[in-house]
Amino acid sequence: MDTLSDLKMKEYKRSTLNELVDYITISRGCLTEQTYPEVVRMVSCNIFRTLPPSDSNEFDPEEDEPTLEASWPHLQLVYEFFIRFLESQEFQPSIAKKYIDQKFVLQLLELFDSEDPRERDYLKTVLHRIYGKFLGLRAFIRKQINNIFLRFVYETEHFNGVAELLEILGSIINGFALPLKAEHKQFLVKVLIPLHTVRSLSLFHAQLAYCIVQFLEKDPSLTEPVIRGLMKFWPKTCSQKEVMFLGELEEILDVIEPSQFVKIQEPLFKQIAKCVSSPHFQVAERALYYWNNEYIMSLIEENSNVILPIMFSSLYRISKEHWNPAIVALVYNVLKAFMEMNSAMFDELTATYKSDRQRLSKAAGETNEETSGTLGSLRLGESRVFCEPRGSHKQSEGYCMSSNLVSEKKKEKEREELWKKLEDLELKRGLRRDGIIPT
Repeated sequence: MDTLSDLKMKEYKRSTLNELVDYITISRGCLTEQTYPEVVRMVSCNIFRTLPPSDSNEFDPEEDEPTLEASWPHLQLVYEFFIRFLESQEFQPSIAKKYIDQKFVLQLLELFDSEDPRERDYLKTVLHRIYGKFLGLRAFIRKQINNIFLRFVYETEHFNGVAELLEILGSIINGFALPLKAEHKQFLVKVLIPLHTVRSLSLFHAQLAYCIVQFLEKDPSLTEPVIRGLMKFWPKTCSQKEVMFLGELEEILDVIEPSQFVKIQEPLFKQIAKCVSSPHFQVAERALYYWNNEYIMSLIEENSNVILPIMFSSLYRISKEHWNPAIVALVYNVLKAFMEMNSAMFDELTATYKSDRQRLSKAAGETNEETSGTLGSLRLGESRVFCEPRGSHKQSEGYCMSSNLVSEKKKEKEREELWKKLEDLELKRGLRRDGIIPT
């Protein structure tokens, strides 16, 4: 077939598909029993195909442009026609189930690996309509999505349609009846939580977090295993993923019940203390923003006797040692909030921390003195044997020791200034409360 006639045939096909879309949208009584197998056969012949391999062997969805489907002008019309077919008021699932079966659904799910986002968007609509209309296929669809995710996590780490499948699942989870079945809980713990471990998490994290929150709104008792699962898979070396985890945790804390919060507050705030101490300022900043959330603040205030001791030493250390002034300013605000929440415990922790620091400083000083004395004796012995060349080295060692002591004293002085500022804040708060100075 020459090129010109091929173009004519393609145009003829496109025109015919347009007519079919218009006809099924406008006409009534067109969906007879004989049309069902023909429609499914036509759709199957056009959309089910082997997906082409990626142009790049190391395709990165975050960086590289996707390969768009060359036949999309025709494929789009086929998908459009099929969606109108499924959404028609005359559509009868009892007849269609003979042709839209498990094999059809399995082939449909394989197409979610298409690189073309336009096709995945249409597939998402088609699968959602099938799930809604064919009750007998629901368990099968959930099971196959489960298999795709497990293969993605533990074998390939490559599947283009994870975000779209999670969007469908978000709607499915929202419709689960209570109490939740054991298979649904297992899906959450064994499949959705491990999805946090993959390298391409940023491509579908928003949809994954939505599914997690949907589960917790359905059954608050799942909060503890979910948060402990997130702690288990918490990223160690990727700050971008840490920021995503912190964002998801805040979404979970927004819907958590106080009784569930008590169960997980210790491991949770131990992790938050580590994040606040992170040298990466975006991680520290995202963790400190928790104190801007009114509901989280109310939970912290109710349990300040547990949370304050966990957070205190990290906050104090960061206030003096973090390189970013914006983080230091946020830490001061958090310390002030803790002071106002539980002033008695704050004063007690302050005194304990200062005494511990003084004891450590004193012990460090004694160690330095002993070391200096030992080194002095060694130097004296060495000078008797080796004379002058060793002298300059001895002096440099003594200078390093004295520099360390000066640096330690400087840090201690800075800490004293911090506590003076915090004590002034507390004093002003008391004066305002007593009406001595205006608010």
